[in-house]
Amino acid sequence: MLHGTASLKGPHEVVVETADGLEEIRGDMILLATGSRPRVPDGVIVDGERYTAAEIAARGLLLSQFWPDAPPQKHTFLIRNATMSGYGLATVVVEAGEYSGARVQARIAVEHGRPVILTGLVVERNEWARALVPRPGVHVADSLTSVLRVVDQLTAERGAVGSELQRLASS
Repeated sequence: MLHGTASLKGPHEVVVETADGLEEIRGDMILLATGSRPRVPDGVIVDGERYTAAEIAARGLLLSQFWPDAPPQKHTFLIRNATMSGYGLATVVVEAGEYSGARVQARIAVEHGRPVILTGLVVERNEWARALVPRPGVHVADSLTSVLRVVDQLTAERGAVGSELQRLASS
């Protein structure tokens, strides 16, 4: 786990400014924890070591834009929402109000061309969600099963694109 201020360098790369200087991190999957103190998932050992791409793919990577002891502040939530919308497989909005941070993250995800999954309840209760529904990459799911079905579809599409890119690169 790295502590510092991160910025996006590319689709699979971030630059982290730590107390020791700049570090560039590359990987197929990078988890950015932002806004408040990061939670270390059960089974993840934080010992300062670096992980290989295969280990990150298998176990994940925890990365935060803010120092662990940084208190939550109003302005950090929008920064977190923008970052998370760009790096997640999809933004899933289960519950949100008309002026919530989830609304901001969903809007930014659509602007990034990233998939968004909205529950039917969110669409029913929010004008902003109804406005997003016709946009490309926005999915409406009425149950946990349908959310998981969309996630499975997005994962399969990502794998197919990766396989095709590898095929093109080797020909």
